[in-house]
Amino acid sequence: MQSISATVIKSVGSSFTVIDPSGHQHQCKIKGTFRIKDIDSTNPIAVGDKVTVTFDTGTEFGLITAIEPRQNYIIRKSTNLSKQTQILAANVDMAVLIVTPRLPKTSTGFIDRFIATAEAYHIKTILVFNKMDLFKGNDYALVDDYKKIYELLGYGCYEVSAKNNNGIPEVRKVMQGKTSLVAGHSGVGKSAFINAIEPTLTLRTGAISDQHQTGKHTTTFAEMFPLKAGGFIIDSPGIRELGTVDFLPQEVSHYFVEMRALLPQCKFNNCLHINENKCAVKDALIAGKISPDRYHNYLSIMEGKDLFK
Repeated sequence: MQSISATVIKSVGSSFTVIDPSGHQHQCKIKGTFRIKDIDSTNPIAVGDKVTVTFDTGTEFGLITAIEPRQNYIIRKSTNLSKQTQILAANVDMAVLIVTPRLPKTSTGFIDRFIATAEAYHIKTILVFNKMDLFKGNDYALVDDYKKIYELLGYGCYEVSAKNNNGIPEVRKVMQGKTSLVAGHSGVGKSAFINAIEPTLTLRTGAISDQHQTGKHTTTFAEMFPLKAGGFIIDSPGIRELGTVDFLPQEVSHYFVEMRALLPQCKFNNCLHINENKCAVKDALIAGKISPDRYHNYLSIMEGKDLFK
């Protein structure tokens, strides 16, 4: 019997592919009784997890027998089992949210829910505005409006065309040496973006539904790929709706960076920034120092309008 340390790079049902420190890949199964404590998820082991794999003499398939403590993870509600969650990826250095002004349009509500989820686990997010080659008229104005909101808050914003390779070298440099999760709506061009970032990959890309102007799923499971320049990139299934998970009302403002900086100035320690007197957040909103869109999205999370397209 032999045991090795490895990183999960692909997860399909109960089958896993892991990569060891020497770069060799192995096929594995999960130990039947294995569960992650305190996480009620559809996938107790996720891409990015650091695991121990045991091989019996003469067998090709390994058995995952242990998981190391996670640095962090990004989680969402399962689309099929509303009481359970799905871990998109673990041990992530950076989240790359692909945003498009149309075909399909990415709303600030979706962006803010994703950013808040990443902030909850101390994961840096950058926004990549894809499909520049298809921009028309108001698309430029919408992207400019989004950039004014998020660049001011410290979130890097990049305009790219995965199809034409415009802007890709700049983003590739930011991702170098990091483990980056690529996420976004179905149809925003995640697979095309990943192919552009790492030209040795040939991930399948899809088309947009003419009837609904929404994306068709081409990635049905998460998978992690090594980058030639160093680091890893994680392709994740398209997200049509995003629900925040386990956010207590008093915690939500901590995941909005502009609000977090003002919390010590509120009169009440448990201020929810809705109806309270002498609230620094509401004062900043009135003074134009907080985006009305961001505050509206904050309220929608607080009001339990959990899934946002």
